[in-house]
Amino acid sequence: MPDRCEVLPGDSVVARRGGGLLWVDAPGSPALVAALHACLGVSGPGAERVLGAVAGQVSRLADGPASFALVLADTSGGTGAGVALWSGKGQPAVDGVPVSGSSVDGCTLASGFAIGQTLYVGPGQPAAAMPPGVALDLVEGTVPGSGALLQLAAPAAPSVAVPPATALPSGESFTAGSDAGFGNSGRVASQPVGQGGEQTAFWRPEPPAAPVLRFDDGLVVTVDEDLVLGRRPDGHDLVTTGNARPVPIADTQNVLSSAHAAIQRAGREVSLTDLGSLNGTHVAGPEATEWTQLEPGVPHPLADGDRLLLGWTVITFEQAAE
Repeated sequence: MPDRCEVLPGDSVVARRGGGLLWVDAPGSPALVAALHACLGVSGPGAERVLGAVAGQVSRLADGPASFALVLADTSGGTGAGVALWSGKGQPAVDGVPVSGSSVDGCTLASGFAIGQTLYVGPGQPAAAMPPGVALDLVEGTVPGSGALLQLAAPAAPSVAVPPATALPSGESFTAGSDAGFGNSGRVASQPVGQGGEQTAFWRPEPPAAPVLRFDDGLVVTVDEDLVLGRRPDGHDLVTTGNARPVPIADTQNVLSSAHAAIQRAGREVSLTDLGSLNGTHVAGPEATEWTQLEPGVPHPLADGDRLLLGWTVITFEQAAE
């Protein structure tokens, strides 16, 4: 299976998990996005059955014509075969050749084709040339994008010359930034100048990174305190008493409650609690194919990679490594 995923910029949705890749052009159909995203955890012979079931739901999930393409690689058997489902503009292409399949409930389903060296998923035409620095290298997760190209061999990273270390002026410190976007990896701090005119440097580790909630529309919320999520969470008691921060979620279909669910921390433990919402709060593990509805008022411990479903909003919980 290709191991490098380059996502073209755009307003649609591109998601990847393991051997699965999804492209969706259905901004008005969050239920469709959620259903197809959940299928990314499925691979192997059973994927065809799941994809066929999803195809049968498209007409009921989407308000209008929905375009999407979903490809799963059967890597468990070592064959490198693919299973794909697409509708509308969406279509995969292997090594520049579009994949063909049979009609299933208004969609097209193909299985057993070879993945090849490159796999493109997008609107159905060949992948556009991506200048350096434009494409996003997606390892896992969901981001906005107009298509994605997976390559079997990742290009070698350019070598970076490390400049010689230079002495810092007295009393200054240097902070080394992280290239991963999650804060600094550490800091070298300067102590007061000693009697011999020398400075003593020591390593001061940063505190552990806080968990995050990664929304399906690209929004990322840091779980550095208790949170209340919903359509209008500002009026909930946890917020008005100062014990939680409100996280409003856009809801054009009125499926979210004003205060839908709470995220609460106890040390490194994080739990999700349904606040008596009308349509319920659901959770699924990283590899699960079905959602489990939570009992209102009962905290549910979260693990890294768990997916949360509030109305039609899908959120992934990511716990930083210790």
